[in-house]
Amino acid sequence: MFFPVTNIDVNPLIPIGVAFVISFFTSMGGISGAFLLLPFQVSILGFNTPAVSATNQLFNIVAIPSGVYRYVKEGRMVWPLTWAVVIGTLPGVFIGAILRIEYLPDPRNFKMFAALVLLYIGLRLLRDVLKRRKSEKGKTSAEEAFQRDVRKNQARTDNNPSASGGIPNSKVLVKKVGLNRIVYEFYGEAYSVNTMGIMGMSLIVGIIGGIYGIGGGAIIAPFFVSFFGLPVYTVAGATLMGTFVTSIAGVLFFQAIAPFYPDMAVAPDYELGLLFGIGGFVGMYLGARMQKFMPAKVIKWILVSCILFTAVKYIVDFLK
Repeated sequence: MFFPVTNIDVNPLIPIGVAFVISFFTSMGGISGAFLLLPFQVSILGFNTPAVSATNQLFNIVAIPSGVYRYVKEGRMVWPLTWAVVIGTLPGVFIGAILRIEYLPDPRNFKMFAALVLLYIGLRLLRDVLKRRKSEKGKTSAEEAFQRDVRKNQARTDNNPSASGGIPNSKVLVKKVGLNRIVYEFYGEAYSVNTMGIMGMSLIVGIIGGIYGIGGGAIIAPFFVSFFGLPVYTVAGATLMGTFVTSIAGVLFFQAIAPFYPDMAVAPDYELGLLFGIGGFVGMYLGARMQKFMPAKVIKWILVSCILFTAVKYIVDFLK
């Protein structure tokens, strides 16, 4: 199948399959997988123009709703966190889109920028994975308690299919929402974050995400886990939803400014983006559904491996 915007010819099953596999694993950590789809498009498909960023964001729009639906259904969606991310990220997405077109149209420079972003994300998350966090007085962490009860519940339903499949206390309870702090409870543990700090961080992330075409979730999710100390089971839905909203703004913005750059592909490749989105929609739903069965550390190791591998590859490509 030929895609005129990207000027490539590829079997349509390939983008669907690649997006499915990537999204299945990354959605468990609250990341759509767009940050890994971009190197596939750039390095494998040869899609190097600024339109690749817009196409990536189109993928987010199509794929993310299925994952968000699962997290909402299971009660693990922290809405105040979501809107704080959206409010902070949106202005940055517009700024990042302009920077991408004006200063990083060259594929080689863009690869190096992407490598530095991914390297920072990966090392930050790696530090969190390697860090041994001991709970006070030997108390089991909320993540560990949640995983323990998930396993018990699964064993109970396997032995008795007619038994209730619910997990007690697994839903997020929002305790306080304000300009100063957002406080919520998960599995008996309270988590508090600075609202303005989240918005400020999200602005910077939005600029980077607008340049890279990822909506920002790939950067925000590791920050929530490693910097703010929030459990991965509670941030995944919020970061996915934030990515979804900002990606809509990103696609509309790229489409709106495309006429001002007639000699450059700026608007998304809708056919290719839709194919990626179809694979991502299915992969993200299944990944979100399976998340509670995966230990938090395993999810983090999956993210670290994918991010650092891609970063190193980009650096090596740049130095050649």
